[in-house]
Amino acid sequence: MNRRTLITTAAAIAVASLSATLPARAQDEPLKVGFIYVGPVGDGGWTYQHDLGRQAVEEEYGDRVETTYIENVPEGADAERAITQLALAGNKLIFTTSFGFMDPTINVAQKFPDVKFEHATGYKRADNVATYDARFYEGRAVMGTIAGHMTKSNKIGYIGSFPIPEVVQGINSSFIHARKVNPDVEMRVVWAYTWFDPAKESDAAAALLAEGVDVILQHTDSTAPMAKMQESGAIGFGQASDMAAFKPTPRVSSIIDNWAPYYIERVGQVLDGTWTAEGVWLGIGDGEVEIGEITEAVPAEVKAEAEALADSIAKGEYHPFTGPLNKADGSAWLAEGEAASDEDLSAMNFFVEGITAELPQ
Repeated sequence: MNRRTLITTAAAIAVASLSATLPARAQDEPLKVGFIYVGPVGDGGWTYQHDLGRQAVEEEYGDRVETTYIENVPEGADAERAITQLALAGNKLIFTTSFGFMDPTINVAQKFPDVKFEHATGYKRADNVATYDARFYEGRAVMGTIAGHMTKSNKIGYIGSFPIPEVVQGINSSFIHARKVNPDVEMRVVWAYTWFDPAKESDAAAALLAEGVDVILQHTDSTAPMAKMQESGAIGFGQASDMAAFKPTPRVSSIIDNWAPYYIERVGQVLDGTWTAEGVWLGIGDGEVEIGEITEAVPAEVKAEAEALADSIAKGEYHPFTGPLNKADGSAWLAEGEAASDEDLSAMNFFVEGITAELPQ
């Protein structure tokens, strides 16, 4: 439990004691909104961006809301205990911000039907559980385009967190678009089996560099891989947040997750009574996935090509998974001009043709 949560819980107890002697004025009480984070708010990546969204809610609604968070919550039984803690503390809207929080969220929601829950990147919903996700693979297409142009060894690397559809989408999208601009590109994949562990992430980057990789993409949360790239002269991309401290190189661009508009909208819907349990999947065109500044380390013509691709995706003119595309085993997947459905992407459990790395099942 962090200091903010301790303070908030203590305040809740004090308010509860005072309310026994005062008339009830529920309409004057702030809406309590809780957040569960898989990493620390200072990770510089995934959790950092979610917490910026929480702060945006406070700025938007002022004393109409009271927010709290619990950070560094492992996925599993600990998550269920932490979510329950927020519900017992009087939070009426709870955001759980990692894929592995899905079942714990559903379990706690069944016990607290008067609390509204929002789960990030999952697919299980209930009457009081909504889901929200970002089309990170759209940003990976842009980063892959830059990677394909910038590699000198023709070997690009990817640090995967866990072999779930979200991460597999990112690997495939990066590779497809790197190879579109450079048919000689090879993709190397290392699995860290963590969302946030600087030591493991650094080791993963080192393993890729030892294989001759000179461009690395990551689906983990810390800046440790960026520091390793800085030592070696390789380049990479900010993940989830801008990671601007590493500009102009090794960080040559970034995928930025902008959760603030969604959080502001959903909190507003609870406040005005219009909240419903729905599922959304937003991307570049919605402003939830942003492309960070492409630095001067990238040639002007490559920058222009990457920006044009992002613009085309934003306008709905181009889908990053458009055929012809085969699976890694050579079997047909998408025909010429056919775009992958959301259902296919949500269950993606294969690499595309050309990626020789093993995908753990």
